[in-house]
Amino acid sequence: MIASDPPVTTVDRAAGAGPPPVPVAAGPVRLPAAVAMAVAAGLALLLAFPPYGWWPLAPVGVALLAAATHRRRLRAGAGLGFLTGLTLFAPLLAWTNLHTGYLPWVLLSLLQAGYLAVLGLASAWVSPLADRFPAVWPALTGVLWVGQEALRDRTPFGGFPWGRLAFGQDDSPLLRLAAVGGAPLVTFAVGLAGGLLVAGAWWTVGARRATGGARWWVPASGCAAAVLLLFAGGLVVPVATTRDAASVTVAIVQGNVPRLGLDFNAQRQAVLDNHVEATIGLAGEVSAGIRPRPDLVVWPENSSDIDPLRNASAGARISAAADAVGVPILVGAVLSGPEQGQVRNAGLLWRPGSGPDLEQLYIKRHPVPFAEYVPLRRIARMVSDQVDRVRADFVAGTEPGVVDSGPVVLGDVICFEVAYDGLVRDTVVGGAQLLVVQTNNATFDEAEARQQLAMVRLRAVEHGRAALMASTVGVSGFVSPDGRVSDATGFNTRAVVVRQLRLTEGRTLATRVGVLPEVVLAGLAVAALAGAAVLRRRRDGRSAQVAAHPG
Repeated sequence: MIASDPPVTTVDRAAGAGPPPVPVAAGPVRLPAAVAMAVAAGLALLLAFPPYGWWPLAPVGVALLAAATHRRRLRAGAGLGFLTGLTLFAPLLAWTNLHTGYLPWVLLSLLQAGYLAVLGLASAWVSPLADRFPAVWPALTGVLWVGQEALRDRTPFGGFPWGRLAFGQDDSPLLRLAAVGGAPLVTFAVGLAGGLLVAGAWWTVGARRATGGARWWVPASGCAAAVLLLFAGGLVVPVATTRDAASVTVAIVQGNVPRLGLDFNAQRQAVLDNHVEATIGLAGEVSAGIRPRPDLVVWPENSSDIDPLRNASAGARISAAADAVGVPILVGAVLSGPEQGQVRNAGLLWRPGSGPDLEQLYIKRHPVPFAEYVPLRRIARMVSDQVDRVRADFVAGTEPGVVDSGPVVLGDVICFEVAYDGLVRDTVVGGAQLLVVQTNNATFDEAEARQQLAMVRLRAVEHGRAALMASTVGVSGFVSPDGRVSDATGFNTRAVVVRQLRLTEGRTLATRVGVLPEVVLAGLAVAALAGAAVLRRRRDGRSAQVAAHPG
């Protein structure tokens, strides 16, 4: 239950001498209005993400939540943040409910909403700091969002970064900032823009009250101009250029599955056959001169859930496809081992004539908890026996997904791994020239696939590399280093797309600095929380003195 707040009629001056630099509103937003604003904030944030893609609404959502929580009691701030989080994450993650039942969806949505509750609490906590130093309020909003995402991306069980502000900016001018500071800098920019909007509105109300309406428009116009400059500034950030760069021709094979849902795995022979037949068909088109000959073929995650290293028939089918097309195939395979009862999610290079190249093998480093392995299985079973659908736990790999196919060095990540900054960066630092995301969206829907493709776009810009996403059912496609998508496939269809990609060299600033921008911005968030604690202590001490010596 959201706690109400006591009426506030004047700005608290006990924290520091003198009036604030700009006029501010007299008190918090009334609670019914704040509740409506929190819900509206979640809806605005939701609509910023694919498949809607209304990215300008993200700063609006940030602003609404900041306004709703400003000067509130901590419990009320947490409650409002939770409302925003639930309104955002329940529909954003609805694809988790399609084939696994409502319980995983509900639990995951509640968990993610809890992090926005922490954000709402933090926003309420730093209110004295924003009042004492009004000019820093927009930046405070930005760093708190980065801090919240840094926490959510890592906890629990390795975190769940879905729904980061940066991943809703794939068509925004702010996307180019990823080349400078990665996803954390893009999130900060969105949070800063939202902070400017709320500060402008708040200060405008204060100016109208303080001056009787004269020059009320000055704070609003100043903050609006700053927002426009921020977005315009994104357009001038340089991104990697492919002019005069070497090229490679790559084919994506989207073989499709017999039917969507969890039981796609029961049709694993048919899924493998689909990818083999589509590749052999591509070979025929190449021989007929209909398509250019690729240098490499990429199959998606789970394209061979039959271990081709142990099943001779599966291995022979893949060899037939590789020999027909005459180039290496990056196969998404489920491999047994290394111990009895264990399995591995792998990207395995299969060469024509010689078969599997075990020197060029990537094992997924971040298996998905409760989907690919079950932590605390005995306790989890008490919540739902659905965890027993995961019969064998996937074992995590230890090495970055750097795969040398010959024509090009690949930076391979599998499915949800594209959401994790470090996993993608490690491949580029290791020499990757082309980013590859192998994924299986057969248990989800098109909205999830398009949200994932937005992440691929950010990674391409972040590291100045061409990228591709290969899915069993779609959406598959190619992404240029400036974030543009080409040859995107439809959902739940068989498709083969071939494209020549330009390979860039060098490293972006974001690649070179790695996690540093996030550390700095999250550190500033911690410093802001500490600074607010000092101001609160001073205020409470002076209030106690006034109470002890009235008059």
